[in-house]
Amino acid sequence: MIKNFLQELRTQRWDDHRYYHHSRINQSLHFVSAISFMFAYVWLFIDPAVSALVGWLVSMTSRQAGHFFFEPKGYDHVNHATHEHKEEIKVGYNLQRKVVLMTIWALSPLVLVLDPTLFGLFTPWASFADFARQVAKIWLAVGIGGLLFRTVHLFFIRDVETGLVWMTKIITDPFNDFKLYYKAPLALLKGELIDPGLEKHVKHA
Repeated sequence: MIKNFLQELRTQRWDDHRYYHHSRINQSLHFVSAISFMFAYVWLFIDPAVSALVGWLVSMTSRQAGHFFFEPKGYDHVNHATHEHKEEIKVGYNLQRKVVLMTIWALSPLVLVLDPTLFGLFTPWASFADFARQVAKIWLAVGIGGLLFRTVHLFFIRDVETGLVWMTKIITDPFNDFKLYYKAPLALLKGELIDPGLEKHVKHA
């Protein structure tokens, strides 16, 4: 069972890399995201509010900006797949689902403007610092909720193992991305916009 789990994890990681990380800019932003996420992981045990702020304002924004603005969305000649096909078979959050998640994240602070107590859960904020820390708590809940929601969703539309593997992949992505993309910024500085090695790796996979 563990062997199958690890094989499925490798498959999900490989599919994510080969389908969604052609751009060196995207890879570089994932490297930045990986570093800041690792910082956020450590700070989760020190100050969860700071962890949530870094995780969303730096890690998630840099990560998703790479996908939305820099990753090619035309026909994928390396994998012989259309963008629409890749979006359809995406295990986790495809771009449409990411729009929903990021919209929830961006609009969630409005809840504290409309109800500073958040239905009695918080003491009304009296300063910007109070507001920021309460927003951070909401963002932490949004992040955990988004992870658990898609995991359980996969239980029903795929199977339990696929959901658990995806959750494991997401949690460990910062470490895997650091290993995969640490060379991307240097390649980008050399003027390399698309990873030339991806086609070779796909052919030999």
